[in-house]
Amino acid sequence: MDVALVIRRRLEELGFEQRELAMAARVTESYISQLLTGKKAPPAPERTDIYSRMGTFLKLPNGELSRLADFQRKERLKSRLADPPRPLFREVRELILRKCNPAKKRQIGAIFERQPFGELERLVTQKLLDVVKRVAKEELENEDWLRIVARLSERSYEEMRVIILEFLDTDVFHVSIENCVSFLDPLIESWDIDLATFGMEIVLNRRLAPGHVKKFEFVEREPEQPFGEESGLKEFLRDASLSGDASEQEIEFLKKLRFQGKRPNPLYYYRELQNLRDPLHFRSS
Repeated sequence: MDVALVIRRRLEELGFEQRELAMAARVTESYISQLLTGKKAPPAPERTDIYSRMGTFLKLPNGELSRLADFQRKERLKSRLADPPRPLFREVRELILRKCNPAKKRQIGAIFERQPFGELERLVTQKLLDVVKRVAKEELENEDWLRIVARLSERSYEEMRVIILEFLDTDVFHVSIENCVSFLDPLIESWDIDLATFGMEIVLNRRLAPGHVKKFEFVEREPEQPFGEESGLKEFLRDASLSGDASEQEIEFLKKLRFQGKRPNPLYYYRELQNLRDPLHFRSS
């Protein structure tokens, strides 16, 4: 039994219309119609609030629609795993390159052309999607935010909620032109990538997204080598006249100090402790 069949049967049993279900779920009647006719796949339960709203309205056991949707999506995924991934729409790639740091746009574009939907293009697209999805999910219940984005996209509030629910359910292989127009374009100001480390910096629209800049790093680092405790630190800790009032946090700080060449004596650690406590050595936050 699938989600659409359960919803249709429950509507008939309760004598409700699709329009009333759409109002309860805070989406458009068109979206409910497409969901019930199979034109829209049921969205992922962990990415949407629609199942809890519909379940409450239809007086179904808590979580029943979510469980059905999860099972239905897994079965659908099994049938699609053998299909090779398709390249991005040309308009999607053009938008991503348009937001790229101008100094690197030509270089990045050449790589995209040589390796259509290769590792770099998938990485960049995935990170842009991740950041914008996070914002959309956090703001899904923020009516003011939804109305601002709807106005920028020239859509109604209900239409924008539907678009967000579908956007949260998309992935890097199925990002659409609609996703770009409604979210990637208005929310992302620019992005840059270091091709040596694959570290990315994504700048968001200040009006629409909390946290103006997002940074991601993909850098291989050697594990830190363990350091033995300095003999000067051991003497400092044993001498109560020097370290008797030092707190655990201050001692941890002193233990993390590293030196090359000369070895510090107990007096050095005492003076370092006083420097750490002196407010004149620090700027106010």
